[in-house]
Amino acid sequence: MDKIMSTRVDESITFLLDHLAQKLHTSKKNVVETAIRMYSEKVDGQNNSDVFKETCGAWKRDETASATIKKVRKTFNSSFNRYYL
Repeated sequence: MDKIMSTRVDESITFLLDHLAQKLHTSKKNVVETAIRMYSEKVDGQNNSDVFKETCGAWKRDETASATIKKVRKTFNSSFNRYYL
């Protein structure tokens, strides 16, 4: 599904976009999509970046989930009691 995107760009960029679309016999939409994909590949160094690989270990903690929940509840309850009771 396509989404509508609105952005402000320099007037020279709009002329360049028109020129590229005409020269390549394609739509402006295709020029923008292709340019973004090419830039993304250049930055990432690959076609599709693996989000799991990039964030692997980000969720690891020294404590268990139940210990985290107990800690958060204790903090919330003490804050609630301090301000509302």
